[in-house]
Amino acid sequence: MVPTAPDGRAGIDAGLVKRLIAAQFPEWSGLPVVPVERDGWDNRTYRLGDEMTVRLPTAAGYAPAVDKECEWLPRLAPALPVAVPTVLARGAPGEGYPHPWSVRRWLPGETATPRRIGDLTRFAADVAGFVLALQRCDPTGGPLAGAHSWYRGASPAHYDEETRRCIAALDGRVDTARATEVWQAALDAGRRGAPVWFHGDIAAGNLLVTGGRLSAVIDFGTSGVGDPACDLVIAWTMFRDDSREVFRRAVGQDDGTWAQARGWALWKALLTLTECAGPRDERAAGSLSVIDAVLDDHRRFG
Repeated sequence: MVPTAPDGRAGIDAGLVKRLIAAQFPEWSGLPVVPVERDGWDNRTYRLGDEMTVRLPTAAGYAPAVDKECEWLPRLAPALPVAVPTVLARGAPGEGYPHPWSVRRWLPGETATPRRIGDLTRFAADVAGFVLALQRCDPTGGPLAGAHSWYRGASPAHYDEETRRCIAALDGRVDTARATEVWQAALDAGRRGAPVWFHGDIAAGNLLVTGGRLSAVIDFGTSGVGDPACDLVIAWTMFRDDSREVFRRAVGQDDGTWAQARGWALWKALLTLTECAGPRDERAAGSLSVIDAVLDDHRRFG
């Protein structure tokens, strides 16, 4: 998620959305269009009246998610324990905007933060329940992990060069020897089971809570069928101590999957840390915390 910024990021603003709606869905043209309070990076999202949202990819690499979500969310939703987005309409390129886009039903709830969660250990179990329910969905014909999922669901080896470059750049700031060991273990681990559905970005910004409980999971843009290790990264990015252990036990998974999950978490934290402007960058502390937790987890379980 990115904080509220002046409207117009990626060339998308409320005026464009109003023109697209008026041209393609005139029955909704009288409804107000307002940017959401906190936006994602891959897409820009706007409230359309009180009951709908408009979601527009910010670049060509994110556009394949539109058709994927339109096709697969209605099939997955009945088998999942909490709400997921309902796509009401698919928009076409127009008004100078080059990508497909969609209109969805508004999902109530607030973005998951510690102060909004009544019991973090119960929340961890609920997230694990969602991950397992998604894995049980029929994968037949589902989109195999690849470019559309930014290689979530595939081997983390796709990011090998980038990760090793980050490790080298962070020499002196992180334990590079242990980081290399964790990364190599992720590359060496292999999935033994059949491909399953994965979400690809199980993170606080994509989890909604109502009354302190998990009530919805959003943003299936990186979803697909493959290895579910990427869906375990939240063990280190959001959960701590008791809640991490509850999540680990509840979600299960074999040792190889957990080794790959540590690799996914390490890759993203290292990359974020190298992009930080300096030690005072607010992302730096969070990335270092994740790296330390992953290295410790490898020591305990790897």
